[in-house]
Order: sequence, then structure tokens, then C-alpha cells
Amino acid sequence: MQKSFSELVNEGKPVLVDFSAEWCGPCKMMAPVLRQLKDTIGDEATIITVDVDRNPALAGSYNISGVPTLILFKQGKILWRQSGVVTANHLKGIIEQHAG
Repeated sequence: MQKSFSELVNEGKPVLVDFSAEWCGPCKMMAPVLRQLKDTIGDEATIITVDVDRNPALAGSYNISGVPTLILFKQGKILWRQSGVVTANHLKGIIEQHAG
């Protein structure tokens, strides 16, 4: 059974959400970065990608105006947010800072 977005971001461990779009060049650059990050952090955090074109209401609820936008949630709270391409090492540091 698949969890809803709300269930995912309300979990106890950090959840990194990548708001992106298929037509977005920088978003395509983030895909291998996020795979590398997942390989590095394992189960320390959940990483999900949300297509803003397929989920406009969800994107609107978080005021996503540019993609890629990355938001780190933990227990439903936004801990960190940034738009643009981010390195795997930077994201790892952000997740580790909020994992405890």
C-alpha cells in the first residue's frame, strides 16, 4: 500500500521532497544527485519527487513558484527549503543536521 504525501511528511525521520517538472533542465540534473544521496544516506531519510504539473494543488499548497524546489520535512514541519540545483554533499549535511 502506498502512503499519501501527508503520511510521508509526517513521519519521524526526515523526508526530502524534490518538487520538479519533466520539462525542467535543472530538475533533470537533480535526478542523479538524489540517487547518489540515497545511496549515501540509506534509510536515514526518505527522498521523494513530486511532479508539479501532475500535482498542481500540492505544489500550490507549498507556494512552489520555481523548480526544482527542495523541501525537507520532519514530523510535518518544514525544516529547510531551497530552490535550484543542490549538491549531494550539501543535502547530506542538511539531512544530518536535522536527523537527530
